[in-house]
Amino acid sequence: MHIFISRTGQIFLNNFRYQLLFIFFGLALCQPIISIAKENSNCSDASPIIFGIIPFVSAEQLVIQFSPIALYLSDHLGIPVRIETAPDFVEFARRTHEDKRYDILFTAPHFYPQASSRAGYRLIVSVDSPGMWAVIVVPRQSPIHKLDDLKGKRLATVPPAGLATLLVRKYLNDAGIDPDEDITIISTPSHDASLLSSYYGVTDASALMQPPYAAASQQVRDNMRIIARTDSTPHIPISVSPRINDSCKSEITKLLLEMSTTQKGKEILSHNSFSGFKQTKPEEYDKVRDLLAR
Repeated sequence: MHIFISRTGQIFLNNFRYQLLFIFFGLALCQPIISIAKENSNCSDASPIIFGIIPFVSAEQLVIQFSPIALYLSDHLGIPVRIETAPDFVEFARRTHEDKRYDILFTAPHFYPQASSRAGYRLIVSVDSPGMWAVIVVPRQSPIHKLDDLKGKRLATVPPAGLATLLVRKYLNDAGIDPDEDITIISTPSHDASLLSSYYGVTDASALMQPPYAAASQQVRDNMRIIARTDSTPHIPISVSPRINDSCKSEITKLLLEMSTTQKGKEILSHNSFSGFKQTKPEEYDKVRDLLAR
């Protein structure tokens, strides 16, 4: 069974415009005003650059985590770099594939192949990590200790198109548990919402990707425990749209790769608990499709 928390989703959507405005005003207040792009900037013809971030956490949290990277890029490129997201995964994918709305794209591993084939996005780097996976967590005092204990219980997840949901559904099926019959899946708007759902007792367990779980407050994590972890996938890819010329693409790539080599860059990366970025190949993300198909 699959249920959507409609009230939570409605609150999320009602607040979305306000939070998105907060992103833009926050960036405007935090960075020096760039009235004219640097004459020697390789990216001046793309100004302003739209940095699209998949809505894997709340819009407020996206501001905290990604505005430092946007400001870093803006300062070095000499042109404005603006953060944008979308109300949900489906709309983010539509804006990517149909509108080619985002110039720099931070999207889920399983979304990148279509962004490349349908909209011409070109991979430049990925988060420097061996991979990431989904986890199933329960309150520390919960009687749920293994997968079989989930039968008949309520499991919060991210939206159906989210990687965490797809990985967990596959993991449950492989373990002989039918996610549509044996448990009740409750869809929530984000990883944060999924985690807090079981933390506050709205559901019995939560499914989310490991990085957002690791980034949750110490208080929340101290009162939760992991009962299962899925197979891993390559980490988040970053790509650029066809609107970005080759010289600009190279400059953005260089800036991201060199972030971890300076103290200021390391401080910026710490907002996402990233160690840095690395070069990778598009073929790595075909493995995600293969994994989910098995």
